[in-house]
Parts: sequence; C-alpha cells; structure tokens
Amino acid sequence: MSALLKFALAMDGVSRMVGRFAACAVLAAALISAGNAFVRYGLDMSSNAWLEIQWYLFAATVMLGAPIVLALNEHVRVDIVYGKLKGHGPVYVDLFGLTFFLLPVMGLMFWLTAPFFWNMYQTGEISGSIGGLIRWPAALLMPLGFGMMFLQGLAEIIKRLAHLSGARVMDTHYEKPLQ
Repeated sequence: MSALLKFALAMDGVSRMVGRFAACAVLAAALISAGNAFVRYGLDMSSNAWLEIQWYLFAATVMLGAPIVLALNEHVRVDIVYGKLKGHGPVYVDLFGLTFFLLPVMGLMFWLTAPFFWNMYQTGEISGSIGGLIRWPAALLMPLGFGMMFLQGLAEIIKRLAHLSGARVMDTHYEKPLQ
C-alpha cells in the first residue's frame, strides 16, 4: 500500500502544480478579455487570435483545474444522502462513484479525444477565422485533462482504501453548500 500511497500523493502534487497553471489561465483570460475589449471599442481594432486565445485559456482552466478540485474534495456532489452519512459511509459512496462513474467516463473520454488531438496535430489544423490560431493546443487540453482526471481518480481511490484500512487518516467531513 505504501507504493500506491506514494503514487497518490505524487498525483496530488502534480494536480496542485497544474492547478496553479489553471488559476493563472483564469487571470490571463480576464486580462486578455479586458485588453481586447479596450482595443476593440476604444481603438476600433480587433484580432481573431486574441478572441480565440481566451477560449483556449478557458479550456485550460476547466480541463487542467478539475483534477485539483477533485483532490481537494471540493467537487460537485448530488447531495441526497451523502451529507447524512456517518462514519465510513461517505468513503464508500466516494469509492463507488469514483470506480463506477468517474474512471470509466474519464477513460472513455481520453480514448475518444486522444486520436482527435493527434489528427489535428498531424494536419496542423488552423482556425477558419482570419488571423486565427492553430487548433491542436486546445485539442491537447482534452486528452490531457481527461487523463489527469483519470489518474487523480485512481489517487482518490487509493487514498480512500488506505483510510478504510487504517493506513492513512482522511478528513471525511462534508459541509453541505449554502443554498
């Protein structure tokens, strides 16, 4: 279990590092958006590349930020019974969801998006807009993000199994969001 826990903690570290990049992408997208609005309406100039880079950065925020949200246990839950569970109940629900929903979906999405990215990379596809950007960097974010979510899901399963076996203490406290 010790080698698996080392993998899980290393994956947490990778997710934190990539999550910092995703946080910077939010700031960059906001600054580019504000600058783009100023140039467009203040100086009556525009560039499709600056518009497209905003959605590239948004894609980076979502696809690369999701694994750290899972690692921090801050992901969205459908809270019907989860908040009422005591003891190891939430851990078992998490294990079920991670094993039977997250991993299969992330694996499938990785499998479907990797060839899409590779084709786009090999053909050098470019945006149809005048002055647009190459498309493969945005397409790369899909298999990268789904792959990282898959690996983080494995890490979460390992951490929960370690908690159940007593090899690791895990905070299972769940606070229902304010509505």
